[in-house]
Amino acid sequence: METYSIHQVAEQLQLSISTIRYYDQQGLLPFVTKNKAGHREFTVADLGFMRTITCLKQTGMVLRDIRQYILLCMAGASSIPARRQLLAAHRQAVMDKQAQLTAGLVEIDQKLVRYEAPDAKQLINQQVTFAISEKEQHGLANPFATDALTK
Repeated sequence: METYSIHQVAEQLQLSISTIRYYDQQGLLPFVTKNKAGHREFTVADLGFMRTITCLKQTGMVLRDIRQYILLCMAGASSIPARRQLLAAHRQAVMDKQAQLTAGLVEIDQKLVRYEAPDAKQLINQQVTFAISEKEQHGLANPFATDALTK
């Protein structure tokens, strides 16, 4: 059976060695053992755990919850219901975030279309004029640059 060094794991998963060491210090790697020289040795199964940790981190799961998930995995099949519950809640959070990002992307795309329009300056000048007028009507200071309206 082949084992992998921390350097090889870092390269395969595109993580820094310091990140892997940090994960170990935070209790996320209870499955990793050290050889006689005191160096971490990763097995194929360990790489699977590492990929899961990386996925959970990239999708926004906090380290405390990742640690809990890994500890549940280490407990064996009896922890499947708790694992399922933890991942289902995380999945919902990811879906909610994805919906927010999609809505934000729509707004960004609308702005880009506006800025690429042949009459972009006119449209922006109209918006600035409206915003300045609205501020004046409410007795508020004009936050726009003095030369915000361009020709």
